[in-house]
Amino acid sequence: QVQLVESGGGLVQAGGSLRLSCAVFRSMYSSNAMGWYRQAPGKQRELVATITNGKSTNYADSVKGRFTISRDNANDRVYLQMNNLKPEDTAVYYCNANIGYRPPMDYWGKGTLVTVSS
Repeated sequence: QVQLVESGGGLVQAGGSLRLSCAVFRSMYSSNAMGWYRQAPGKQRELVATITNGKSTNYADSVKGRFTISRDNANDRVYLQMNNLKPEDTAVYYCNANIGYRPPMDYWGKGTLVTVSS
């Protein structure tokens, strides 16, 4: 069974930086698109950033210029560099990978908590 494992969350002061990592295990196929989503307390899960296997990227307006998504195709990993963090970035961050074909399927990690103090 495919498993996604996130790491890198934690507590940071406003203006600080964190780097999230996500590794894909037990997949027969390389990932298609990969991405990061987040869910703040009392809110719905929202897209943060996505990256295709060709490394085209897409960002939520709220993180543009502060966050950078990247991936290592050879090792099926995706990263999220988060700079100039704000208290409103506090959330559980989830890794997503779209894997396989006919049809491809979406897989999710269990999440990693990012807390930004003011």
